[in-house]
Amino acid sequence: MVMTHNALAALLARADAAIVDLDGTMVDTLGDFVQALGRMLHDLGLPPIAPAQVEHMVGKGSEHLLRSVLKHVLNQAEQAQAAIEIEAKVEALYPRAWESYQHHYLAVNGQYARTYAGVAEGLQALRRAGLPLACLTNKPTSFARPLLRAKGLDGFFDHVFGGDAFERKKPDPLPLLKTCQALGTTAARTLMIGDSSNDALAARAAGCPVVLVTYGYNHGQPVRSVDADGYLDALTDITAA
Repeated sequence: MVMTHNALAALLARADAAIVDLDGTMVDTLGDFVQALGRMLHDLGLPPIAPAQVEHMVGKGSEHLLRSVLKHVLNQAEQAQAAIEIEAKVEALYPRAWESYQHHYLAVNGQYARTYAGVAEGLQALRRAGLPLACLTNKPTSFARPLLRAKGLDGFFDHVFGGDAFERKKPDPLPLLKTCQALGTTAARTLMIGDSSNDALAARAAGCPVVLVTYGYNHGQPVRSVDADGYLDALTDITAA
């Protein structure tokens, strides 16, 4: 069930700050990923990949995304090859793939993406409640900051940390703990708002309360199957609380 207004209000009352994920939580970036990956695969002379496949690979950082895409298309093209040979080809192609992907992603960043309904209103409500906000994403910082600016969301955040900001990425708790330090809050009083098991696992390990939106990616799995303190159909649920 989506959490009640009273339950959400109780969580907010105990929070001194909030950390908000980006892809799948604030902005639907699947179109950007599909465009950049398609152009990268063309550069490498590889076949395209379906958007539905890309959607299930998003969320664990660009490095993981590229390796997953390369492995998928090579498996499809060279089914007779052993897994170890495919892995070796992925690693051999990875440097060129990364350079091409960075070039194309920066060129399309935000052009094929849309802000989810209710995001700006939800962030405004959090700010009106006096909560400092940080955006914490596994997307590289050089991609995240321009995207937030392009969608008019950058002004809500005191800090923006990408997947390259710390030694490890979500679902490791380190990024959340470091973000809490930057916000000047304790984990127990910092609310994590995300869309996937990555966010929930990191929050649980860090000791942060966590709520998940129901419309994000979550690697193709039902988000309500993830252990969280609640679920939101839209960030506008925060305005009611």
